[in-house]
Amino acid sequence: MNSLGDILTAMVTALNEDGSVNYESTAALAHFLVDNGSDGLVVSGTTGESPTLTDDEKVELFRVVRDAVGDRATVIAGTGSNDTAHSVELTRRATEVGVDGVLAVTPYYNKPPVAGVVAHFEAIAAATDAPVILYNIPGRCITNIEPETLAQLNEVPNIVAVKQANPDLAQTRRLTEICDMGIYAGNDDMLFPLLEYGSWGGICVASHLAGPQMKRMVELYRAGSIEEARAIDDSLTPLYEAIFISTNPIPIKAALNMLGHKVGGLRLPLVSATGEEEAVLRRVITDLELAEIKA
Repeated sequence: MNSLGDILTAMVTALNEDGSVNYESTAALAHFLVDNGSDGLVVSGTTGESPTLTDDEKVELFRVVRDAVGDRATVIAGTGSNDTAHSVELTRRATEVGVDGVLAVTPYYNKPPVAGVVAHFEAIAAATDAPVILYNIPGRCITNIEPETLAQLNEVPNIVAVKQANPDLAQTRRLTEICDMGIYAGNDDMLFPLLEYGSWGGICVASHLAGPQMKRMVELYRAGSIEEARAIDDSLTPLYEAIFISTNPIPIKAALNMLGHKVGGLRLPLVSATGEEEAVLRRVITDLELAEIKA
């Protein structure tokens, strides 16, 4: 059973003008997201600029968001890296804060063999009593976690789900045939298709802007109103495309700033959206009547 929520927003990390973490604005955004369709929040994931956050910043973010949302939503801590010992220590610290789960990405760059991938995730799971969600994103990590490997890892009691950002639906179908691991859509445009495979929902970026619509999509699908759910998905396609017009989280931060959320800029090597990219975002936000643009 899924107790973590249907729509988990992979939230951005707000920054001050000097590049330091703006914990106050991050907490305010957490409140907004929970008020607008998010059942849970993933903190310090890719969208949260995890590669350029220090461990102390991450732990403080876990604490700030946990305190901000209380028991209104789940908080999932991004604790993965390509260094097992580092991931284990961060997972331990996140658990001490009291997060509801952890998200651990496939080890990247060093490209471990299957045995290494399995041992990596087993070590992370052993460092916490919280649920562990694996993050399979071959587009960023090169390595794909095959369904058979995921099924093996699902035998670890607290490895409960995978954030599946592999768009090959045959892989997801195979996974459902060989085990009952929970599945979260890892790309926004996969949220609707993966509902057919009994997914738990999505770990999303577009839910920063369209959380109520995405939550409603899931509810309608599960209630049997599949075509109504499909219509919502179709209507959001321009948004899915716009917020990935450049590297995530560049566009979503630009969009949030336009709407008055003070999330600031980005840490290098990420840079701000171009004028052309901002124009696309403004047009989509206006066309979909998502909110009033304030900047």
